[in-house]
Amino acid sequence: MTRLTGRALRLTVHIGEDDIWHHKPLYTEIVHRAHRAGLAGASVFRGIEGFGASSRIHTSRLLSLSEDLPVAVVVVDTEERIRAFLPQLDELVTEGLVTLDDCEVIRYVGRDPEPGKPDAEGKKSL
Repeated sequence: MTRLTGRALRLTVHIGEDDIWHHKPLYTEIVHRAHRAGLAGASVFRGIEGFGASSRIHTSRLLSLSEDLPVAVVVVDTEERIRAFLPQLDELVTEGLVTLDDCEVIRYVGRDPEPGKPDAEGKKSL
């Protein structure tokens, strides 16, 4: 299991729900690439209202404007690992906002694997 405590970077990618990469949602591609890159974790948050560089307001309150809601993909890991991942975002994110924030990880604990099954390091739990 990856250990992560102390100083870290939070990467946030603000995109639209309808943004696509090779016929699938862009946020899905970002999460899968972060996973393959071995980053500590990634989460996708769907907004209910917002606007970006286009200045068009997207909202879930009006049926006619309920398309392409804002989405934020958040990834936290060490500065070195996050910065190594940034070139992949250059390829993927053609419209949107990418930000980096310093943060401090207080606790990062995953679920224990099922008894007898190997964890990410191949160790079996009792």
